[in-house]
Amino acid sequence: MSSCTTIEELGKQVYVLRLGHRPQRDRRVTTHVALVARAFGALGIYVAGVRDESVRKSIMKVVERWGGGYFKVIDSVNPIDIVKQFKGEHSCVIHLTMYGLPVSNVIKDIAEKCKKILVIVGAEKVERIYYELADYNVAIGNQPHSEVSALALFLDRLWQGHEMNICFSDAKYYIVPSARGKVIKHVSGNRYDEGY
Repeated sequence: MSSCTTIEELGKQVYVLRLGHRPQRDRRVTTHVALVARAFGALGIYVAGVRDESVRKSIMKVVERWGGGYFKVIDSVNPIDIVKQFKGEHSCVIHLTMYGLPVSNVIKDIAEKCKKILVIVGAEKVERIYYELADYNVAIGNQPHSEVSALALFLDRLWQGHEMNICFSDAKYYIVPSARGKVIKHVSGNRYDEGY
């Protein structure tokens, strides 16, 4: 494996709060929000209001193979209670919304002030209270787009690209970058091919 960044070296505690998850409709997108959160340096995801065991199982399967045992999926939470836990000195609540301030205008301030961050992403219309409770309403562009892409871009701006080199010490598998094909290795050093 090439040079790595550990989760500790990123220097902040980031969690994601997923609002409005509807199990039958949003399962795939919520799973992708969690996958991005894990891969891009967050420590966990809270899913507001509902239990969805399939999302949890999907993410834990990824964690089992690819690492990140610290990553938590906590569902059925009261979202207001979670937001209140992130209100305090050096803690910030960031609401990703196309109606917010441009990320390029606020990311430096967020990076300097916030050590513990809750990033709110919605699945359906987000209630006004979250706009009011957020320390920052942040836009990744002012056009309709995916919450998955918004989260990825926000975290990339926050970490300034360092999240691209995260290595998970508990991973069983890792990818060897390749110009052609897929190269997946087991930590034992043996090549593992899923076929392509």
